[in-house]
Amino acid sequence: MLPLDKVSLPYEKALRAERFRLIETLESLPDEEFDAGPTLCTAWAPRDVLGHVIGLDYLLSSYLPYRGKINAANQAQADKVRALPRARLMEWARHWAASPSATSRLGAPILLGDLGVHHQDVVRGLGRERRVPDEVATAIFREGLQLSLWLNRRVLRHRLVPTDGHRPVGRGPQVRGTREALGMWLTGRDSVTGELEFA
Repeated sequence: MLPLDKVSLPYEKALRAERFRLIETLESLPDEEFDAGPTLCTAWAPRDVLGHVIGLDYLLSSYLPYRGKINAANQAQADKVRALPRARLMEWARHWAASPSATSRLGAPILLGDLGVHHQDVVRGLGRERRVPDEVATAIFREGLQLSLWLNRRVLRHRLVPTDGHRPVGRGPQVRGTREALGMWLTGRDSVTGELEFA
């Protein structure tokens, strides 16, 4: 049997590619936007979002002291890197993108959606746009379906109809939109509501 570091795991290639796309987005920001610009994670600037997603690789133990309080643990991850100079943080990010941890490689089917949502938090929060790759759009939608079960239960009260290539999900009043917009709405990003059609 090949060792884990010699095996290509499902979604691993897509996860690495999306990490590098996030880095490209962040590197395009002036210092003021990087350090203090708005994102859809209202308490976080782009650098904080990056600190959180990096933390899923390197700071996983930060979840343990919080005993299931995920938001508090996420904030601890962002806080951990808040004082790092931008150049050092971006150097760390490039290593994170090129060399995902074993847990991230194994968890890539889930982490791709989380990463896609947070990339959109930065892009949308700054009023920018990007073309979301097909695999990432599907992962964002899947992340929304999963998170909505405990965040807001929208997935249980609506029939979700992606307009860009996924079968409808659920029952109830219809909500139509792209996989990305539906996924973001399901995770509670209500700023995307204007892009959806409600029946």
